[in-house]
Amino acid sequence: METSQTLLDVREGLGFAQGLPPKLVYTVKDDAIPIAGSERTAYRRLNSLSYLGLANFRGGKFEINRAVRQPYYIFEKLVPSLLALKQARRFGRSYSDSDINFIMKNFPEKSTITLDYKAWELTKFQTPSDLYIYVDDPERFVSFLRQNKFREGKNGHIVILPKIGNFENLIERTYLDCIAKGGRSTLDAIAIELINGDKLTIKGDFPIDYVLKVQEDLPRDMMAVETAS
Repeated sequence: METSQTLLDVREGLGFAQGLPPKLVYTVKDDAIPIAGSERTAYRRLNSLSYLGLANFRGGKFEINRAVRQPYYIFEKLVPSLLALKQARRFGRSYSDSDINFIMKNFPEKSTITLDYKAWELTKFQTPSDLYIYVDDPERFVSFLRQNKFREGKNGHIVILPKIGNFENLIERTYLDCIAKGGRSTLDAIAIELINGDKLTIKGDFPIDYVLKVQEDLPRDMMAVETAS
């Protein structure tokens, strides 16, 4: 689906999601229907959000990615990240750091690291867990992983992403990926902005308590680098 059409389809879903109170888990009956006006409309809104990985629902309950709280204008930049993350595939062999070390030694050509490990490289803020890699030919790399006894599943630390969107500014792409992923990656996005704000052409909107927490926890020498620059 074209980005412009995706944005058009999801816009009403975003308005719906932004009307929800901050909670970890919602119910269609108690939370969605009062805002959407009907059960049918509620599910239509949730389906539009689910297309971009912004909603996860089952059995009348659903969760919402914090990325929906971003101003609408940022979504033109976020859509490629959201679509790539929706197509993410995880692989593991020993399910330890040795998996990541193996990939680093056999890094696919024209590939790009993002999220956990790239954010760590940029900020030294949160210890990385999963190695997210954008690759030109996902199927070819998946075949390589399987030949080396990697298995696909939910617990692997190697995450393959299809290359979607712009990669000219890798700092900004990592920043947008962090916003799109949400969760602990939201804090990585804030850290990237605090340290590399001059490298970003667009900036997200974050809760002030999140920003203050990151400012307090960031390594002093990283903030010093930003001040010196």
